[in-house]
Amino acid sequence: MFVLVRAVTYATLFIGLVLIYVPDRLLSWSGIVRPAAIELQQVAGIAIGVAGAAVALWCIFTFASIGRGTPAPFDPPRRLVIQGPYGFVRNPMYIGAGLALAGAALFYESLPLLGYTILFFLATHAFVVWYEEPTLRRTFGQEYEAYCRQVRRWWPSV
Repeated sequence: MFVLVRAVTYATLFIGLVLIYVPDRLLSWSGIVRPAAIELQQVAGIAIGVAGAAVALWCIFTFASIGRGTPAPFDPPRRLVIQGPYGFVRNPMYIGAGLALAGAALFYESLPLLGYTILFFLATHAFVVWYEEPTLRRTFGQEYEAYCRQVRRWWPSV
């Protein structure tokens, strides 16, 4: 139960900062306001954003229930998580968060928010390659190596 509380706390802080506060500031600074009418691009943005948020939340609960940890680097899973969304792609949480950002950029028709989404993906790619993957190799060894051979980093496989 305590691991779930930790995971929800981390998710709230991460989502609050990276997916709500910073995008809100970008929209405010750029003078972009909510569209007056809901058109096709807003509906598509909502659908993409909701799908991305659902994937990210699924990942957080998978980390807590299977990995017995959180996505936070200072409180990582105790077991290698390769089930749930991690059975399709190695970094579904970042993909989900990025989709949520891309959905918001589409909803608001915001180039600054699209730029932030691109920076988010670049930063997470660098973090994955230079920190996460070496750490997982040291922690889980051959089990992680086998997982990497079976599941791609960014493109889901069926």
